Amino acid sequence: MFTSTPAIELSAERGFLPLNDPLRQLPKAFEDWEHTALTLPKLLASDHVRRTIEELPPFPIEAISNDPERERAMVLLSYLGHAYVWAGAKPAEVLPARLAVPWHNVAQSLGRPPVLSYSSYSLHNFVRFDANREVECGNLALIQNFFGGIDEEWFILIHVEIERRAAPGIAVLHACLDAAESRDADRLEAHLATVQAAIASMYASLKRMPEWCDPYIYYHRVRPYIHGWKNHPDLPQGLLYEGVRVYGGQPQQFRGETGAQSAIIPSLDAMLGIGHKEDTLRTYLMEMRTYIPPDQRRFIESLEERGSVRSFVERCKKSALTEVYNACVEGVEQFRSLHLEYAAAYIFRQAQTDVKNPHAVGTGGTPFMEYLKKHRDETAEHQLK
Repeated sequence: MFTSTPAIELSAERGFLPLNDPLRQLPKAFEDWEHTALTLPKLLASDHVRRTIEELPPFPIEAISNDPERERAMVLLSYLGHAYVWAGAKPAEVLPARLAVPWHNVAQSLGRPPVLSYSSYSLHNFVRFDANREVECGNLALIQNFFGGIDEEWFILIHVEIERRAAPGIAVLHACLDAAESRDADRLEAHLATVQAAIASMYASLKRMPEWCDPYIYYHRVRPYIHGWKNHPDLPQGLLYEGVRVYGGQPQQFRGETGAQSAIIPSLDAMLGIGHKEDTLRTYLMEMRTYIPPDQRRFIESLEERGSVRSFVERCKKSALTEVYNACVEGVEQFRSLHLEYAAAYIFRQAQTDVKNPHAVGTGGTPFMEYLKKHRDETAEHQLK
């Protein structure tokens, strides 16, 4: 275990993944809701999704007693919520109170908006076949699916593995800053080597995406259900959460699930001093933090409050230190470049056949190709000479 600040405790083995494997099922009081979630792959092949959800008994939110149950409830409600909205020829503009009210309440208790975000899609949505083995592809399956199938499983599980592989690097980010503050070049060099190895391991995992996730299947079968309702052309006003009083009867706009809601890259950017210009992209990146779990947001902020190692590395002029720093920056750039390649192959080059699944707008509601290119280019600019 390591503690970055007194209030933030993370695992050097798990990073931003939960310390214990996610809860697979809520208690018996939720069995009707769990059964409906379990049968989503069947329901989505029918025209019964919305009616089935509308006929569920009241969600017994008072029976939730701990954080793992809250996280499982958030996964369940998020999947059912997105299935309700995006099933059928046209998206639903109103979410019934039966689903909207408990979803909002659980989301509030977790400090996140009531929409499917990366934390529920990936971080709290895996099971290990062998508890004695690593959190790694080959030993993982999803707890919750939309359509199901190997492409959906693989797409999400690659992200889970990336989170685990990032953990050793995340664990030493504050130690890197400590070394820079104490002007200990040798110690900083050693910690940056750990970070660089973690980034390389993340990249190796990301490279495996095409093994079992086909671009056509991803675009037409996986992606449609992870869109949100902010800047989406088919829900221009957003979604009305029926019965949620604090919304005053007004539609709400929340962005869909996206890897930009992972805390890994913002944390690496903070320690390395990789900055992004003050523009609409930076505004978007800061908005994404409202979808990241509060403890992870605090971790990123705790790094940013301390500055970065960049200025010390630049002043130190120790060639080995500069080399490992540049290797870290290059690793982040390569990771972003590969992400950009996948975005082009898996989304932008696909033929749009459904207005609910636009190929020029990301699931987060942005012109993603432009943003990803800018991410990559701004990262490359931070190499030290």
